[in-house]
Amino acid sequence: MEIKVELNQNLKSKAVLEKGELPFGHIFTDYMFVMDYAPDKGWHNAKITPYAPLMLDPSTSCLHYGQMFFEGMKAYKRTDGQIAMFRPMENMHRMNLSAQRMSMPEINPDEVLEGLEKLVALEKDWIPSTPESSLYIRPFMIGMDALLGLRPSSTYKFIIILSPVGAYYGKDGLAPVRIFVESEYVRAVRGGTGYAKCAGNYAGSMLSQLNAQGHGFNQVLWLDGIHRKYVEEVGAMNVFFLVDDTVITPALSGSILPGITRKSIIEICKDWGLKVEERPVAIDELAKAYDDGKLKEAFGSGTAAVISPIGELTWGDKVMKLAEGKPGQLTQRIYDEITGIQYGANPDTRDWVKIVSHN
Repeated sequence: MEIKVELNQNLKSKAVLEKGELPFGHIFTDYMFVMDYAPDKGWHNAKITPYAPLMLDPSTSCLHYGQMFFEGMKAYKRTDGQIAMFRPMENMHRMNLSAQRMSMPEINPDEVLEGLEKLVALEKDWIPSTPESSLYIRPFMIGMDALLGLRPSSTYKFIIILSPVGAYYGKDGLAPVRIFVESEYVRAVRGGTGYAKCAGNYAGSMLSQLNAQGHGFNQVLWLDGIHRKYVEEVGAMNVFFLVDDTVITPALSGSILPGITRKSIIEICKDWGLKVEERPVAIDELAKAYDDGKLKEAFGSGTAAVISPIGELTWGDKVMKLAEGKPGQLTQRIYDEITGIQYGANPDTRDWVKIVSHN
């Protein structure tokens, strides 16, 4: 794929990188990757262009009918100075799952990864060097037809933007969170869009999150939309539980996002000889395991935080406090293993790391 590069004559100052204060998603680099889709041309006009606002007609279909999805990835500056991405082809394949569900055109994974590598290489000086910092990568696709008609758009735009971000956790390391079990609202339902990374899934979850935060909780634990019984996700993350010596996570049922960190954790735990179960997990089963002293640890997993330990789980009047308010031993071990692979401290025996050529 030919990728044109339009040089930016007004480069931003990178002084902010030296301060070590990089709030998530507030700062953006100088360039972005863009390509267009039309029925007669397919994907075309691929280019790396200066980061700039988009020009959208007020009737653009994505603004009215929500035909859009996104991805979340990262690039890392490793201990040996190389730049790497973690399992990027998994993100490419998941974008196509989202595209299929949202009636949008699929991308060519190899061509998009090529464009992404060129963009990251061009913006290599934006990758922070401070510990556990990274360059967050946000690909997204939007429907571009300018008309108010309830049908799939015929034209699309695919864009990748980059944002340098600091360590998710501060100097104290992994910080356990307080979680409220949501019994009124649901995030998704089987047959819906829960397994796609589409924008509406996240907009629909915000009210519950705000309600939980108003009562002193960090996030919510979602239950299934039919029985209001089975655990699905925690906030916007997949969720895991350590019950006795078994690692348990909800099975992918169509309403749960197939997380790449989730997939990696399952493979790592199996490699370590741990018993792993992917199956329906009822909230009352967890409560009983807690009462029996068997629920040892719980944590969320996702790109932004990698691992988010759960220190407290509240279901109605029942409060379950885990691991004495600290990250559990397994939780910490998984976090150290994955981040070690990403930053080069641990060997990449599974061929998960993609080194970006930036000569």
